[in-house]
Amino acid sequence: MKHVARKRFGQNFLTDKQVLSDIIDAIAPRQGETMVEIGPGLAAMTALLLKQLDHMHVVELDRDLVTRLEKAYPRERLTVHSGDALKFDFGAIPVAEGQKLRVVGNLPYNISSPLLFHLADFAHLIEDQHFMLQKEVVERMVAEPGSKTYGRLSVMLQWRYDMSLMFIVPPTAFDPPPQVESAIVRMVPVKQQLPCDAKRLEAVVAKAFSQRRKVIRNCVAGMFTEAQLVEAGIDPSVRPEAVSLAQYVALANLPSQT
Repeated sequence: MKHVARKRFGQNFLTDKQVLSDIIDAIAPRQGETMVEIGPGLAAMTALLLKQLDHMHVVELDRDLVTRLEKAYPRERLTVHSGDALKFDFGAIPVAEGQKLRVVGNLPYNISSPLLFHLADFAHLIEDQHFMLQKEVVERMVAEPGSKTYGRLSVMLQWRYDMSLMFIVPPTAFDPPPQVESAIVRMVPVKQQLPCDAKRLEAVVAKAFSQRRKVIRNCVAGMFTEAQLVEAGIDPSVRPEAVSLAQYVALANLPSQT
């Protein structure tokens, strides 16, 4: 029976064989690795990955698709975790000693940002991530300081990952086709993360970008003094998008204004 894509789950199934092949080439799965796919859907990518892997894990919310996957693959080849990836404990997936998780998926666009932040909590357990996302989101993720697309998502993810936009995927590669272009992003956890408390950095960055048309002095007024901005190496007269990740970390490591 044909599965009808469900809008409430943000389902757009990738069907283009060449695009699928390009994604597998980008992931480059190797025998013996622990691979987990988020939102396998109709298993188009799962099937190709399993040609090169003995076993993998998938996390799927749609119970109808969970049933299809369990019927299509024996448990020794595919472990199906039925549930919401936003609440899933990726640290519970067993890995061999010395190994880390490799995470892949065509992420639902309606939950992509919160899902990326949820996964960030497990970055220390992950070797790399390859995701299909809305192109606009990927552009924000990899944006450099000074860019109009540079913002909270850029800073918080670049603090944890080295990221690169691999290639663009047109709407015609999906069924049903989305109304936007997509892109493949590679995310590799940084080896030497700049020391900072995550919640503290998040609070500072959220405050800074809450009024991005204003200069940084005004954006963080009440949290930091102008002297503290200078101490962090920040020109108080620039806008938030001109402040680098290292400068935001330096600012977050200073005490708040009392």
